[in-house]
Amino acid sequence: MSRISILDKDKCQPKKCDYLCISYCPGVRMEEDTIVVDEDTKKPLISEQLCQGCGICTNRCPFDAITIINLPEAVGEPIHRFGQNQFELFGLPNLTEGQVLGLLGQNGIGKSTIMRILSGELIPNFGNFDETPENWDEVIEYYKGSALQNYFKALSKGEIKTVLKPQMVDQLPKVVKGKVRDLLTNVDERNKFDYVCKELDLENVLDRNMENLSGGELQRVAIAATVLREGDFYYFDEPTSWLDVSQRLNAVKVIRSLSDDGKSVLVIEHDLATLDALSDNIHILYGEPGGYGVVSGRKGVRLGINAYINGFLAEENIRIRRNPIEFTIRPPTEEEDGEALASYTALDKDFKEFKLTVDEGEIYHDEIVTAFGSNGIGKTTFAKILAGVSEPTNGEIDEEVVIAYKPQYIVSKFEGTVQDFLYMNAPSYGSKIFDSEIMKPLQLNDLLEKDVKTLSGGELQRLAIATTLSKDAQIYLFDEPTAFLDVEQRLIAARVIRKIIESRNAASLIVDHDIVFIDYISDRAMVFDGIPGLEGHASKPTDLRTSMNKFLGNLNVTFRRDKETKRPRVNKLDSYLDREQKELGEYYYLTS
Repeated sequence: MSRISILDKDKCQPKKCDYLCISYCPGVRMEEDTIVVDEDTKKPLISEQLCQGCGICTNRCPFDAITIINLPEAVGEPIHRFGQNQFELFGLPNLTEGQVLGLLGQNGIGKSTIMRILSGELIPNFGNFDETPENWDEVIEYYKGSALQNYFKALSKGEIKTVLKPQMVDQLPKVVKGKVRDLLTNVDERNKFDYVCKELDLENVLDRNMENLSGGELQRVAIAATVLREGDFYYFDEPTSWLDVSQRLNAVKVIRSLSDDGKSVLVIEHDLATLDALSDNIHILYGEPGGYGVVSGRKGVRLGINAYINGFLAEENIRIRRNPIEFTIRPPTEEEDGEALASYTALDKDFKEFKLTVDEGEIYHDEIVTAFGSNGIGKTTFAKILAGVSEPTNGEIDEEVVIAYKPQYIVSKFEGTVQDFLYMNAPSYGSKIFDSEIMKPLQLNDLLEKDVKTLSGGELQRLAIATTLSKDAQIYLFDEPTAFLDVEQRLIAARVIRKIIESRNAASLIVDHDIVFIDYISDRAMVFDGIPGLEGHASKPTDLRTSMNKFLGNLNVTFRRDKETKRPRVNKLDSYLDREQKELGEYYYLTS
């Protein structure tokens, strides 16, 4: 078993601790250069050859900046390392023409590094970080006899064109100006403009300026712009964030059309149902986020996702999670079983161009209600009425409740660190409960010294969830809390929300489009239907089976449960199971 030492330079503050790691290192005390000071950065450098793995430096570091990691022997030799005490990548995915290959793993595990290598931006150094490779010769030789050899040969000669759909699509208006039509027309190298715009439902936004688009519209435009360009290798980084269920399935169809045309496609996606429907095969990435990442062997989609859920990769003989993710098939909630926290009569809200109607209903103590439906259908409007922020045109809230609200779009204009932000915006920050029940599981300790402006999408999301839960409220409202979170983080967030609302005898209303997440967290659900942007109707909260059958029936989509893990899986349109479930009126099977 080999060992690596990781130093988080953002956390490391030698001026404040006076190099405690060096002072307490047994190797240094024996006059060995186990830890020295980097003359350029003034940060510690840990010798992995001399380090004995005693862990004293990790325990003494007041900023948790040092991690000593024992690597499993099965990982083999590294493909790339960024420098001494920095992230190390083992393995690369095997690309195949005419297939969509999915990557499943935590954030910070090497997915962006993989993309940089496969796009030609980064030549791997095979762990020899002291010398920057000048050409691809060593890489080509290393992959001799594999499909990657031919790929890197062509890449080195400039014969492969890569096309990237970035993760943070909300930043597009800063770099792309003008109307949507002009953008898509200019990049339409494959003459697919009409097809892509129709399938992604973009006709109604073509004459709008980029800065006037919502997050979901920006995501669809980004997917369209990627698919329209001519390339050999296409890379999609989280293509379904901010998309509703119908839009996600449309995106699946459009992205898969690339593979039908013989293109190689690589997709990072944390919505398991979407990844399942989208991919032909997957690679699982495991390791320690920020420390090292290992690319598993190629796996079939069902078997690969199930292995990830179970936390054990049989071929690699590696356990990547202590306990499996368990999906519970819950019987319908009886109406009389709940104690009402908030109740409301039939409501309607008239705007100039939009009208929302809501059926009479109640929200119970200690329950999580999910609200799902198309974007622009009135979910946020209902939440504002419930909170007393907006008055209904007709109807009334029987008893107004205090609501803590996490919005859909998170703006990172705050000047200061995460710690500063929490001091100013999180009322319970500093308490033992906040530290143990919210901060620690959401891994905010690792972010405290970072500037809010520099946070990734996933880091911002975790900060926003924590800030919302820190407030004293009766109902905690989360608008798309899964955006930019990986699978692990989504499930952790679900458990944190559940624990907090039950400990406070409160409730939570969650707006989201990830069917797997909804299935995992919901007690009851509300269905929003109608015509987006024109009229919407909300059902009362009811059991998940009834709600899902109604919602999926409107979409003409059926789900089944995986026989092994019980996770929801989308059926192919007009397949035997799809037809059978529709005949039975069971669009969302409660049983396996």
